[in-house]
Amino acid sequence: MRNLCLEIGAPTPEIYTTIDRHSSLRRLDEILKDREEFVVKPNRGSAGRGVLVIVGRMGRDFRRHNGEVLSRDDLRQHLSDVLSGMYSLGALPDRALLQQRVRLHPAFEPVAYQGIPDIRVVLYRNEPAMAMLRLPTRESNGRANLHQGGLGVGIDLASGLTHHAVQRNRLIMCHPDTGAPVIGLRTPYWRQVLDMSRRVAEAVGLGYLGVDIVIDAVQGPMLLEANARPGLAIQIANARGLISRLEEIDELKDASSVGRARLLPSRNEERKTQSREEEPLRKSA
Repeated sequence: MRNLCLEIGAPTPEIYTTIDRHSSLRRLDEILKDREEFVVKPNRGSAGRGVLVIVGRMGRDFRRHNGEVLSRDDLRQHLSDVLSGMYSLGALPDRALLQQRVRLHPAFEPVAYQGIPDIRVVLYRNEPAMAMLRLPTRESNGRANLHQGGLGVGIDLASGLTHHAVQRNRLIMCHPDTGAPVIGLRTPYWRQVLDMSRRVAEAVGLGYLGVDIVIDAVQGPMLLEANARPGLAIQIANARGLISRLEEIDELKDASSVGRARLLPSRNEERKTQSREEEPLRKSA
């Protein structure tokens, strides 16, 4: 993912270091240095499992995004679990990434409970087909994860405004923890978000792709990941099926292709034109 971001010029949270051996955990103090905040992520994790957000230190202990205090031994054990594959697909041995913590954008402060929202854009044939905002809640433990109780909020592609929201498939109008409305929110940097998602889709080269983007308070849109199997929960968040939208994109793409083809002469037309141009020369000869 890092190489992809460099290739297309897309900002992404900085990776401070990668831990791939249990023996490295003996040097944890040296690895962490004096970092006050960071994120621990499994390299091959899924559904947000194993992600640990550290927002500060309390002496030799660490403070999580939800206020929980984590000892140094607890952190070392969590990293060991990541390396052992506890959170990876197929329970295979994994690597742990220590990554930059994203700062909450002010536009999301009323609707984000102890975590950072992200934006999922599903693209088909390199065109945005559907998008949703994922909001953290108390039930999701501050994670923007729908399976753990986060909110799925549909975003209108044309305006960037939210228009429909669900929590575990239940229709909601306000955030269950903050009480703030979640309908009618304007997504910051919306045009940049769509442009970044298109560039990612074109670089990856898949016909169907999910792109996850987060909005940092200082750096703006940042690419989190691209997913070849983004799931279908986005349909519930938007109260609309994907099939009709994919058909719309097919029609637009096919019509565009036909239009370009009409601008180019066919081989037969080229031969006829050449023949007409050569005819006076034959007669004069």
